[in-house]
Amino acid sequence: MLILSIILQSFLLVTMTFAGGNKLGGAKSFVEMFDSLKLPQWFRVVTGLVQLAGAVGLVIGYWHLAAVSWAGIWIGITMLVACLLHLRIKHPPVQAMPSLIITLIASALVLVNAFGVPHPL
Repeated sequence: MLILSIILQSFLLVTMTFAGGNKLGGAKSFVEMFDSLKLPQWFRVVTGLVQLAGAVGLVIGYWHLAAVSWAGIWIGITMLVACLLHLRIKHPPVQAMPSLIITLIASALVLVNAFGVPHPL
């Protein structure tokens, strides 16, 4: 299970770093996407920061197992909201697929690491 966790964690780390960095950098595709979602551009910047925060949690998770699960939850919720926004605007379902797939991968990462996480309360 450790190998599966590291593979999922590394995939999400690269994905979140790339997407978050491009959102912060103002990549044309993300600027256009936020316009089509009818969201203000400042929300693109916030979303990029949220994704980079998830990436930081994944990096910390290489040394502290609990951080992996919390980062997975953070990323999963973020990508689920992205998926729902695409569907709310009535984009073709294929445009919501990347965020749905990332949500499923983040959920799998949380499940793989679920038994190593101490109870937060």
